[in-house]
Amino acid sequence: MDNLTHTLTGIALSQAGLNRKTRFATLALILGSNAPDVDIITRLRGSAAYFEYHRGITHSLVGLTGLAFVLTALIYFPGRKLKAKPSTPALNGSWLLLLVSIALLGHLLLDFTNVYGVRPLMPFSGRWYAWDIMPILDPLALLVLGAGLGLPAVLRLVSEEVGAKKTGYRREATVGLVFLVLLWGWRDINHRRVLVLLESNNYGGEPPLRVGAFPTLSPLSWMGVIETDAAFHVLETSALANDVDADRAAIFHKSEPSPALDAALQTHLGRVFLNFARFPWAQLDENQDGYEVRIRDLRFGAGSPGIFQVRIELDRDLRIRSQSFTFMAPQK
Repeated sequence: MDNLTHTLTGIALSQAGLNRKTRFATLALILGSNAPDVDIITRLRGSAAYFEYHRGITHSLVGLTGLAFVLTALIYFPGRKLKAKPSTPALNGSWLLLLVSIALLGHLLLDFTNVYGVRPLMPFSGRWYAWDIMPILDPLALLVLGAGLGLPAVLRLVSEEVGAKKTGYRREATVGLVFLVLLWGWRDINHRRVLVLLESNNYGGEPPLRVGAFPTLSPLSWMGVIETDAAFHVLETSALANDVDADRAAIFHKSEPSPALDAALQTHLGRVFLNFARFPWAQLDENQDGYEVRIRDLRFGAGSPGIFQVRIELDRDLRIRSQSFTFMAPQK
């Protein structure tokens, strides 16, 4: 998920009552909710390196354990030297460690809900796991969490102006977290229904080998990706529909096997991408200098060339001339 959603979740956890357990509880929950994304530093080595290591060891159970102790130490030891107000809770190292751990696991859970997924078993296994129910940026989730925190803040300011007693945010923050879980449940029900619809049809006269349903901004609208022997079929499907119109699907025909395509897929970047992609679609073009192979994951932007795309250029002897990865299509 995006870092604003992670941050709001950390604040909501704090305001739901965890901020009463120890000093710096809110700081611990906010930092823990965002710390796994420290892997962004790999972007300095280019988009291909960031793609390879993003949501890797810092999003694994092993990495989260290390991050939990590091973050706790960074908060606890400097915090002991700071003078506290009488009304604040005592600094408790055990509670700090627990709260940081809750926030880190919450980050992992939020990232698991979306289509990108996580690799929680690294370094022992690089397998990806994804629930596929939430877009990476979901305005509805932001609205739910923001309303649970922002509206009470406004009401508190109004009440203070008229001399009313200060109120907390515990109930509203808890309601926001509960509604987020309910949103997951609603999306999961719709997701399962769409998968059943997609599996019950033939596409281009062929039965589906694999199907996937991926979220859009609307909980009712899903992007279906279906693999058959000859092609991939992509179409938007409503969770309220009784059937899907397979004839409306965009068709991506599979490339014929070739030595150039095999050579591109066996490169380091090619193997990394194939480990990540669930519906990889490859295109092979021959030119006077050799071959160009482009591989896309149809989970992401099937209608927008250049999104989540690997580009590998080979010479006539099938040696690598260049290779690159792009998350987003270049702006024109």
